[in-house]
Amino acid sequence: MVTSSATDIALEDPPAVHTTAGHPMIQLRRLFRFFGRTRAVNDVSFEVEAGQVFGYIGPNGAGKTTSMRILSTLDLPDYGDALVDGFSVVNDPDLVRKRLGFMPDHFGTYPNMNCVEYLDFFARSYGIVGRERTKALRHTLYYTGLDKIAEKPIRGLSKGMRQRLCLGRAMIHDPAVLILDEPANGLDPRARIELRHMIRGLAADGKALLVSSHILTELGEMCDTIGIIERGQLIVSGTVAEIKAKLRPHIDVLIQLVERGEELGSWLQGREHVQEIQASDLVVRCQFVSDDQHDQAALLRSIVDAGYPVLEFSTESRSLEDIFLQITTGAVQ
Repeated sequence: MVTSSATDIALEDPPAVHTTAGHPMIQLRRLFRFFGRTRAVNDVSFEVEAGQVFGYIGPNGAGKTTSMRILSTLDLPDYGDALVDGFSVVNDPDLVRKRLGFMPDHFGTYPNMNCVEYLDFFARSYGIVGRERTKALRHTLYYTGLDKIAEKPIRGLSKGMRQRLCLGRAMIHDPAVLILDEPANGLDPRARIELRHMIRGLAADGKALLVSSHILTELGEMCDTIGIIERGQLIVSGTVAEIKAKLRPHIDVLIQLVERGEELGSWLQGREHVQEIQASDLVVRCQFVSDDQHDQAALLRSIVDAGYPVLEFSTESRSLEDIFLQITTGAVQ
């Protein structure tokens, strides 16, 4: 019987993160998973270090969930292996489960429980006992912001609070690795911001996180590295800056003028690095195919030297959404 109550839960420092040093916390090694003729995961390899947030991006059916299910020991690969804190999901699944927390896209709750009873149930399931369990509950409730509603029935929770409860369930046993499948799905803007801060806080504590999401702006703001998968294959991985460097850089340029914008648009035709020009009398937009700031400064100088009355010259690098659209084709299998 669950005996913990909200009155027993007081603020205390978080528990120490227990990891095995000297290797990446998440490793996929030439992972394959077939369903009939469909290669759901097709030779996927990547690594995530302790303290990193890895954004896993891809269209529906790309292989993200299958990869995460294998990492979480809920499925087995046909070939290859996945390691969590150095332990194989194939050979050492029990050791992997002790070091990993999985937050699925859809999760079940027990409507007749309150928040602290729910978390206490999973703490007991992980074998956490006595003062250690009280300490784990205390920290988890505080960290997820559920401490003030610890005794509220789960059936009365909002979507955002349910997501916090699911995150709490995943982190109750202080895992070294967290796998989060669409954690911000259905959340309002404030809840998304708060969740993002919690994820970055977990990374700052030394945990490795793999986060899957369709909200690319969120991933761009919270992730250290990203991987883009399509039709079961990892197309590219690395930091956003590294991926941009591998691609042909595209800078969006906005030029506002007092007059003669259409004339400037014609003048820009054929200029080095300039393409896709759109011009009106007062505004010119174009793409600049170079991220070298000296090249951008040279373009502005040449425009001014040519006598065009420039009011504003601004540039904006391509976003993660732009990179995704440039790399992927939208193909499904």
